[in-house]
Amino acid sequence: MNRIRQALQRFMAGRYGTDKLNTYILGLGLILCLVSMFVPVTAVNLVLTAISYALMIWAIFRTLSRNTYRRYQENRRFLMFFDRIKDREHRYYDCPKCRQLVRVPRGKGKIMITCPKCGEKFTKRT
Repeated sequence: MNRIRQALQRFMAGRYGTDKLNTYILGLGLILCLVSMFVPVTAVNLVLTAISYALMIWAIFRTLSRNTYRRYQENRRFLMFFDRIKDREHRYYDCPKCRQLVRVPRGKGKIMITCPKCGEKFTKRT
């Protein structure tokens, strides 16, 4: 038993492993697979099953990938997207000049925003 665990550890050395995006992809794939079981239309069933299998294969690929920097960037973008959705107290804008992400409080009406990176001033509604 110990030899199997050591062999698995050697195999996974240098590989990315799992993260929040992988968990989300696998969950979505399993949900689509379950939904496809209850869909009576054959064509729709095939499409849902194919999509669910593709998502699960993608999650396995991400887990076994040795390109950890690329997988880390994908996960970071995924987390930033959901953090924006969850943040009810702030709005996020991109500076029109340097594309720096600027966070401002919600519900203040029309405000003048100054970019902390380049000093550009622009007006937005919050």
